[in-house]
Amino acid sequence: MSRTFSAWVTSGEDFLGVVGPFPVDVPWWSEVEPVVQRLQESLGVPVFVLRLLSVEGGEGARDGHVTYHVEALERPSMLLQLPAEPAVFNGYEALRAPWARIDGLRELLDWSTGTLAAAGRPVTGPVEQRRTWNLAGLFRLPTARGLVWLKATPHFASVEAAAIAAFARVDPGLVPTVLGSAGGRLLMEHIPGEDCWQASPETAALGVRRFVAAQAVLATRPWDRPSGLPDRRTSVFAERVRELLDGPVSGLLTAQELTVVRELAGRWSLLDECGLPDTVVHGDFHPGNWRSDGGPPVIVDFADAHWGNPVLDGLRVYSFLPDAVRAGAARAWVDAWRAEVPDSDPARALAVAEPLAHLAYAVRYQEFLDGIEPSERPYHEDDPVSSIRQAVRCAAAPDQELGACV
Repeated sequence: MSRTFSAWVTSGEDFLGVVGPFPVDVPWWSEVEPVVQRLQESLGVPVFVLRLLSVEGGEGARDGHVTYHVEALERPSMLLQLPAEPAVFNGYEALRAPWARIDGLRELLDWSTGTLAAAGRPVTGPVEQRRTWNLAGLFRLPTARGLVWLKATPHFASVEAAAIAAFARVDPGLVPTVLGSAGGRLLMEHIPGEDCWQASPETAALGVRRFVAAQAVLATRPWDRPSGLPDRRTSVFAERVRELLDGPVSGLLTAQELTVVRELAGRWSLLDECGLPDTVVHGDFHPGNWRSDGGPPVIVDFADAHWGNPVLDGLRVYSFLPDAVRAGAARAWVDAWRAEVPDSDPARALAVAEPLAHLAYAVRYQEFLDGIEPSERPYHEDDPVSSIRQAVRCAAAPDQELGACV
């Protein structure tokens, strides 16, 4: 199934009408670059996608028919179709992301161009919108010294700049170069190469070893923990899982599923016994958040960073790598932590934590749902329950090799 879209178009205070449907090749709802291009061709004026209004069909944040709220920076000469009963869709919403409002978006872009100009990197062309959704707004800014990326994140994912700075103090080449940051927004130097979804065994092992080495150093500096970094140590995660089971998902799981998940609570203390230190955890350490041009990968997207057990990063990269690469990456992760903390048992940590990782993701997905406006909930609506059920499946196969349930 492919994605089609329509757009409800405003310009300032005026609702201009509706255009579409149009097909686009990229299925993901948040990937709005082809949407912008198609609308600019149709309307003949520059536009920005502000937010998602509704989805018909599709699942997993892809496919189906998507309706967006789009702001035209100039009034198009063509007349747009007016719906018979226009919905009220541009009113105040307390949880709306700043970049999903035209005033907030303008302020964000003014900040970015002003910050770059003050740093001797004036913007030389139109800002290009790459992605927008409840978790981030991502834009490309051309400068005479190369591309710069602007990223904005919501209040529940605003620690990225601080987490990058912590790793940069240990290994500057491991993370992007930040040119400016303030309150849930940062400007980053472009990283050459491509995302590492198809990482070679060598790239995967190198990325894992280098990141573990940096985490091990940060573990010895608790006083240097980034300001505002969420506490996600095992005891905290255990309590957050209990709150989730007693609250938002309690009526969505069977009695048997709830029983199995509650019985997993003892694994948090077993994980502590494996001896891995608390440190700065990436939180979404899959290879799509690595960039490489053939050399050592650079790690990006620290919006889910927290202070806690690093096993979640080991499991995350393992579960997303190609089958031929994942076992070697797991060995590299285990060997790296054994070298850094000789008394630890990282291999056992991976096995113990596999179902716990899915519970941790369920907690995080519920944070997304609690922090976003209603029209954006289709991105994550089923994620907490789906992740919990994945934990249940893992618990049912305790003797299988790592990854049997991922």
